[in-house]
Amino acid sequence: MQTKKSVRIIGAGLAGSEAAWQLANQGVPVILQEMRPVRSTDAHVTDHCAELVCSNSFRSDDHEANAVGLLHQEMREAQSLIISAADANAVPAGGALAVAREAFSEAVTDRLAAHPLITLVRGEVDALPDPEAGPCLIATGPLTSKSLSEAILAATGEESLAFYDAIAPIVHFDSINMDKAWFQSRYDKVGPSGTGADYINCGMNEAEYKAFIAAMLEADKAEFKEWEEKAKYFDGCLPIEVMAERGIDTPRYGPMKPVGLTNPHDPDTDPYAVVQLRQDNKLGTLYNIVGFQTKMKYGAQADVFRMIPGLEKAQFARLGGIHRNTFLNSPKLLDQSLRLKSMPHLRFAGQITGCEGYVESAAIGLLAGRFIAAELAGQTLAPPPETTAFGALLGHITGGHLIDSNGGQRSFQPMNVNFGLFPPVEFSRRREDGSKMRGPEKQLSKKKALTKRALEDIKGWLQQA
Repeated sequence: MQTKKSVRIIGAGLAGSEAAWQLANQGVPVILQEMRPVRSTDAHVTDHCAELVCSNSFRSDDHEANAVGLLHQEMREAQSLIISAADANAVPAGGALAVAREAFSEAVTDRLAAHPLITLVRGEVDALPDPEAGPCLIATGPLTSKSLSEAILAATGEESLAFYDAIAPIVHFDSINMDKAWFQSRYDKVGPSGTGADYINCGMNEAEYKAFIAAMLEADKAEFKEWEEKAKYFDGCLPIEVMAERGIDTPRYGPMKPVGLTNPHDPDTDPYAVVQLRQDNKLGTLYNIVGFQTKMKYGAQADVFRMIPGLEKAQFARLGGIHRNTFLNSPKLLDQSLRLKSMPHLRFAGQITGCEGYVESAAIGLLAGRFIAAELAGQTLAPPPETTAFGALLGHITGGHLIDSNGGQRSFQPMNVNFGLFPPVEFSRRREDGSKMRGPEKQLSKKKALTKRALEDIKGWLQQA
């Protein structure tokens, strides 16, 4: 049933777009405010809603054995706009759900613009709305403007909202030397839109790897202004050179790990390290360098990345960069329905709440939209069960922080959804013949039990939401 009271959403990124869709589909008029293109950011290049600025991957789509894949499936059950658009614009990526980024954001924008209850307004919001204006959702994401950030800080009494995020470079496919590089997914894994050979791999021997790391560490880096230096990196999106600073082999145990791959050009020699590139658009003309977020200056990037075997003549559609990110101390400031405790007419969603990742941001937007719709209907919607991906992620944001030995709250940090956030589950540790499972097989049994329970529980919650 349609209500006459409209909801204002500030920010048309993944969280704001998803929240607007959920509200409008429950009969609630929405004013969706986006500052682009009136005011742009250092990372965005279009004025589309839900533009992807870091990567084109929504990560694993395995809903039986992966927490983010489970979150995908729960969002499908909730009629998510973001996941629907991702599914419709998927590109091959092994077991991952990756999208043609421009087609994806265009699809989201078009569907929002076509909805009769959604009004998209362009222009910057530099102050928090008064309670008399009605409910408002702030979903301004990692690139919240300075003026609005200052208004949020004043309202919360916090000292800082900032850390740093980085983006990886994109390479033109036809500039990659496939006489050295090869197509393969790790362990030849086949995903929903893939073939088992969805990544371009560039192998390195030990000497090449050490020379590459040395050059990267010596390269000129972006410098920060004095007021920016207090910001911290999120560990899930570290620049590749910051990883290397933590130890020369750190990248080899991260994005450059050589496991599950065989170089057909030299099948008798195991690569010492591997750089992977993932398809970035549907045409297959662009590939992004996986895990290679960087703060190197542009000139240095081209020189250093062309040291990678197969990328000697690489042409870059986009070089990497670094941008400021923003998030709240949510366990302290927000209640279980994402309301600001000191100003309950305001809710927050997306990366500003301290979740990390495209899918997680959209999921929190989805929940915020449903919480607001229930409130306007005079109902109280309980949080989703902690056994679900929705509930586990929300629990981390609104109450999953650690307490130190003195009873004080430790530093709250952004986090992707993961099985470590879920409560324990009973699962079978034996095979059908009665023998004991061990190692990976045992872990897989546990993960399948977690996801089975979650999908059963989320269906019950969605019936009341």
